[in-house]
Amino acid sequence: MFMTNSAAFEISADEKRNFREALYNISRSFAIFEKKGKIVIREIGTLFSSYDFEGEDDSRLLAVCPAFSLKNLGDKGFCRDYGLKYPYIGGSMAHGISTPEISEALARGGMLGFVGAGGQSPSWVKDAIERLQKSIPDLPFGFNLIHSPNEPELEDILASMYINSGIKLIEASAFLSITLPLVRYRVHGIHRTEDGKISTPNRIIAKISRFEVAAKFYAPPPEKMLKELVNRREITVEQAELASKIPMAQDVTAEADSGGHTDNRPALCLFPTISAMKDRLSAQHNYSVPLRCGIAGGLSTPHSVAAAFSMGAAYIMTGSVNQACVESGTSQTVREMLTAVEQADVCMAPAGDMFEMGANVQVLKRGTMFPMRAQKLYDLYKRNDSLDAISESDRQNLEKSVFKTTLNEVWNNTRNFFLKRDPAQVERAERDPKHKMALVFRWYLGLSPKWAIEGNSERKIDYQIWCGPAMGAFNEWAKGSHFEKVVNRKVAEVALNLLFGGAVTLRSQALKYQGIEPANITMDYRPLMQQEIERYHR
Repeated sequence: MFMTNSAAFEISADEKRNFREALYNISRSFAIFEKKGKIVIREIGTLFSSYDFEGEDDSRLLAVCPAFSLKNLGDKGFCRDYGLKYPYIGGSMAHGISTPEISEALARGGMLGFVGAGGQSPSWVKDAIERLQKSIPDLPFGFNLIHSPNEPELEDILASMYINSGIKLIEASAFLSITLPLVRYRVHGIHRTEDGKISTPNRIIAKISRFEVAAKFYAPPPEKMLKELVNRREITVEQAELASKIPMAQDVTAEADSGGHTDNRPALCLFPTISAMKDRLSAQHNYSVPLRCGIAGGLSTPHSVAAAFSMGAAYIMTGSVNQACVESGTSQTVREMLTAVEQADVCMAPAGDMFEMGANVQVLKRGTMFPMRAQKLYDLYKRNDSLDAISESDRQNLEKSVFKTTLNEVWNNTRNFFLKRDPAQVERAERDPKHKMALVFRWYLGLSPKWAIEGNSERKIDYQIWCGPAMGAFNEWAKGSHFEKVVNRKVAEVALNLLFGGAVTLRSQALKYQGIEPANITMDYRPLMQQEIERYHR
């Protein structure tokens, strides 16, 4: 039965099937007629100007469902600038969880993926760069640059590597302010073309959770940093002048409630605010290129994707759902754990890389004690001035349950690590007992994600798994489909389902806006195999 604003109409079993086929065949428009008290579905082509109602004098047009192209979702300029078929990005996940394999799979599917370089060694990053430059030299991909306030030299090392290796696109994440390595990367090679336009070979897509930080990325590079680069002879005076006329990032991703570093902002509040700001700043700075805004966080079902594009997102970015895909750089144990996640199975916990600042990350709490133990460490850090000040009972609990070794042994391991990586940290710790305590506690916070990635069975209870509520929403949507099993979760197929399902959802909503609401006919899109989607989306 079809319900309209004024009446209910019977629909035959054949027309039910026709309706579903018409709704899913997104590249074709169709019309819904009422004829002698019954519903008739008719495909009417791709252009409204080609409608032909001849012979339908005894019929009444109830609604028209327009054709959709996945290429038209989001901002066409965004796809054109980055050489994409679809406005879809796989966001970076640290410690190589977002692997070169994910980037390659998305690139071959007409999308974009960022490799998770955060927490990885420079040699690992170099190998990943060489692999992708060899396997997909003509397809788009990018690498992550994560803010490292405790180890700023790491940003400089990676920025230099990206410049020297010819990486033209990076994702900047977890930044609280603009840093010199970020500016150096952005303005490298800036010049005027023969037609007088400013060309910026290096691009940044910034992932931001805070309004005030987004404003810094939409603004030109800080003048003070440009002057410093000129003094260091890394850019010329002319290049500094050109750099004052470009945004640090033309594209900013409004990162809502997500896994990992997040401020748990609701997308419905965060995106409109940042989107409005980009329009103001674009006019203020009179840029020659349009500023754009995408959405990340909570995107894991067709309804959430449809909502994102309905709000005007230039593109969407996914994260948590990709971690459960077969191409991710985590362990099979973690993938299986993620398939059982429900939306309430996540919580906030202290972040290892910004521990002293009190920053948090969103992680999985189901099946792991990490969130509770990490919070205990932070509470002890706040209450005590040194390891020696910790009570005997707390020390015993830490050594027995959390560290599974003595605090002295943890410090020895930590000390040896930083003597090779950053000796200044050891020097500071030997002068400052509280900093020494922070480094010891960060030992646990730093190793816990690696135990998860490696699938260390002895440390399963301590796994730190970055995860947002999107994972639970995806699992609920995937129930009863081929995506219910880990082995079938392939990142490009998941992405295509989300985009295609979003388009189907938007088409069904278009019918509702015209007063059409089928009763006893599901209009909710369920996951399809990739070949089925390709059959509908020609």
